[in-house]
Amino acid sequence: QVQLVESGGGLVQPGGSLRLSCAASGFTFSSSVVMRWHRQGPGKERELVTTINTITGTKSYADSVKGRFTISRDNAKNTVYLQMNSLKYEDTAVYFCSAWTRGANYWGQGTQVTVSS
Repeated sequence: QVQLVESGGGLVQPGGSLRLSCAASGFTFSSSVVMRWHRQGPGKERELVTTINTITGTKSYADSVKGRFTISRDNAKNTVYLQMNSLKYEDTAVYFCSAWTRGANYWGQGTQVTVSS
């Protein structure tokens, strides 16, 4: 059974940093997996933030987070991370990770990130 568990969300001041984690089980990163972070802000549609291929390490970012957010993975721990720096009010959202593997897409339950002074 595939399971994705996000953690690391919280309240942070503008300009601050947070690191989110997404621990995966039920599959391994050693097979080709595309891991993604998405977010959904209040009153907004869910948007794709960043993507990483667990085999090639290829990454991509939304323009809104380029230069501030970094996605990484630890294949030994089957975990993907999202390092978020220089956080802005508009980064406030529920952050979800997803995994595309074996022809299906799986989602975590999300973790809340609130940027506020």
